[in-house]
Amino acid sequence: MSNAFPITAEKRLFLKDRELGALLEITQAINQDLGEGALYKIFQFTLLGQLNIRRLVLYVKEEGQWQCVVSFGAQLPDYRRIALPAIITENCTSVPAPVASLPLNESWQLLETIIPVVRNDEVVAYVFIGNMHEDYASGEATKFLETLSNILLGAIENRRLGRQRIAAAAMRKEIEIAQEVQTMLFPRTLPNDAHVAVAASYVPHTAVGGDYYDVVPLDENRFLFCIADVSGKGVAASLLMSNFQAGLRTLLRQQADLATVANELNNLIFRNAGGDKFITVFFGLYDRTTRRLQYVNAGHNDPLLVSDQDSVILLKEGTIMLGVMDELPMLNVGEVEVPPRTLLLTYTDGLTEVFDANSTEFGEEGVLRVLRQNRYLPLPHLHNELLRQIEEYNVTGSHFADDITILSCRFK
Repeated sequence: MSNAFPITAEKRLFLKDRELGALLEITQAINQDLGEGALYKIFQFTLLGQLNIRRLVLYVKEEGQWQCVVSFGAQLPDYRRIALPAIITENCTSVPAPVASLPLNESWQLLETIIPVVRNDEVVAYVFIGNMHEDYASGEATKFLETLSNILLGAIENRRLGRQRIAAAAMRKEIEIAQEVQTMLFPRTLPNDAHVAVAASYVPHTAVGGDYYDVVPLDENRFLFCIADVSGKGVAASLLMSNFQAGLRTLLRQQADLATVANELNNLIFRNAGGDKFITVFFGLYDRTTRRLQYVNAGHNDPLLVSDQDSVILLKEGTIMLGVMDELPMLNVGEVEVPPRTLLLTYTDGLTEVFDANSTEFGEEGVLRVLRQNRYLPLPHLHNELLRQIEEYNVTGSHFADDITILSCRFK
């Protein structure tokens, strides 16, 4: 692409002055911290005013897709509605080329030159120009257009990266807050006296999990314990669980019975989550003097009550998960007498939903097998043994698919 007539020194100086003017306008626009749309507009008007380019189309690669971000000029179609032809991306990868050199349809006939904008050996944009001044059709001039476009796109990319860094920092802060909230939800001390010992273990799958456990003394003889799993993960799950705990503690201060606790918490979660989220939970209320355990299983994994004689009771009585319906159907409060030296294991489904290379689930049977072999271990050691065995069983090792929470009680 060369002029029919040589460019005089005076004209070359004039063109360089125009180029400097265009560069100055783009640089000032970048320094003004304008938005992407405003930068593209200034790019458009700069090329029109300073370089006398009457038709301009700019395609940019965004998230792997080619999108037209600038399209101006008389009689041009709206290229924002026209996909970039593959023949351009396949054949125009390094140097400018005449539009006429490619078999393109009539939509492209009013444009004259294709300028690929290359960064790190990859085409990141295409500049199409047409109806430009004859003095601005040289290879040197198109090189300047490529440079100017690269400066603009580099500035836009830097702003995007900056926004991403700010968003990532905000997300990290949210996660830190959610982690702090979740840590505060867990009880700091657990019962360990002449009547009962309680232990808990928690292995989050992500930075902020959706599991929860609690142990709340009601008086000198009774305490309530629960284990729960909220649908979803992250900050939203943490906030819903925080709401759940606040509701639970309020109800317990009012000395509500288990049926009332379950009904009121269901109503609270349904109102706050609108049925989009739910919580599975097991509530247990133990009385040391009577050795009676009242419980409600709301859609949770069945806790395992293993006696000293090796018999196993699954604690199934209760209702559906909380938060699905505005009223709980057929709520039943279960009750069992707990013999001496009985072990109760409650857990979330991350403990059982572990698979070997044959896609066989560890399941409740695997948990029972470990319990029967190790149930007289101190509770923290028992938990470690469970976690060790599911890690050995898991085809992906210690990378579990869900949070794992274990809450166990040894009744003496």
